[in-house]
Amino acid sequence: MTIDQAAKRAAIWGVLLPAAAIMMLTMGTRQVSGLFVSPINTATGLGIVSISFALAIGQFVWGAAQPIFGAAADRYGPVPVIVAGGLMLAFGTAITPYMTSNWGLIFSMGILVAAGAGAGSFSILIGAAAQRLPPEKRSFGAGFVNAGGSFGQFVFAPVTERLIALAGWVNAMFVLAALSLLTLPLALKLRTRRANAVTSGAAPVSAAGEAAPEAAMTLRRQLRVALKDRSYLLLNAGFFTCGFHIAFLVTHLPGEIALCGLSSSVSGISIALIGLSNIVGSLGAGALGSRYRMKYLLFWMYTSRALIIVIYMLSPKEPITFYIFAVALGITWLATVPPTAGLVGKLFGVRYLGTLFGLTLLSHQVGGFLGAWLGGVAFASTGNFQWMWIADALLSLAAGLVNLPIREEPVRLVSAASPA
Repeated sequence: MTIDQAAKRAAIWGVLLPAAAIMMLTMGTRQVSGLFVSPINTATGLGIVSISFALAIGQFVWGAAQPIFGAAADRYGPVPVIVAGGLMLAFGTAITPYMTSNWGLIFSMGILVAAGAGAGSFSILIGAAAQRLPPEKRSFGAGFVNAGGSFGQFVFAPVTERLIALAGWVNAMFVLAALSLLTLPLALKLRTRRANAVTSGAAPVSAAGEAAPEAAMTLRRQLRVALKDRSYLLLNAGFFTCGFHIAFLVTHLPGEIALCGLSSSVSGISIALIGLSNIVGSLGAGALGSRYRMKYLLFWMYTSRALIIVIYMLSPKEPITFYIFAVALGITWLATVPPTAGLVGKLFGVRYLGTLFGLTLLSHQVGGFLGAWLGGVAFASTGNFQWMWIADALLSLAAGLVNLPIREEPVRLVSAASPA
């Protein structure tokens, strides 16, 4: 290995490691919210529907924050965005134990925690990595950053469950708030300049087939082009279902396990296994995305979820069932992120990837809002989650199918001089 190659490799890992670590902290904090539903309900008496609604608001706010913070990161760089997010995440988590009303819980967990986590999440971190990596490393980079979030879920779930059991949910919240502040020094590691190769990746091309320089494309024009593009809209539709699926499980899997008469430790282990399995899934999706068509990866991941859910519904509800279910789902859990971000980059280039992928994540979290909220409504109405499992399986199958018509070529632009 030459000195130049060693320097390039060090620069790549200098971006990926802190980005993955930030993802670990923000996603680890978010993905254990379901473990707090029962303790908060016991302490406040707000009811599962009210608590589910606050967490559903959080799902939507996390998604809505992505394009806003993504646009800010595209313009000002990721550091100030991540620092502001870390402060909001820590503050919102720390004040949650003092929120005893519906509106208080919406403010702390639904707005502050969600927006803070969104400022240090997929669109900002994957966008920052893509703009600082050569094109051939971007798919791997997206998978590696995504795996950081899965590792956070793997670590935080059992630790948080034990903290709640041994020290109480209030102290567990304070520990999570303190850990959130670690995102601040990590953010400073992302001050590296964008790679010179950034404009050599996939980018929009003109009607004549010539590349349109990303620097010449304004954000407003890029948004107009994207929102009229069929492939981009289909990608958003599939990701909507992904959000419904994940938010429902993160919020209500502990409740499902409790309905089966199993201990809270099964919940902690199951959520941890999802995170551990998704490390493999994320890294695998990142690697496969550079070799195979990404829409087919998404098709098989979404379709497999439908099959896994049907098998779960037909299986006896024992601890081993939930562990196998968690591992199977975990392989595809957030492994959809690298190929989804990769498709956005292929279609439009990486100049505004933070904004465009942020909008895709917004559609994801609109689904997330419905998954978290309707899960609580279903439980309050029927005493179980049976209809939610059926809806989840059907939506997963639909998500797989809508990805098939997506094309994977750069968007062709019509110049201003061309006839309409």
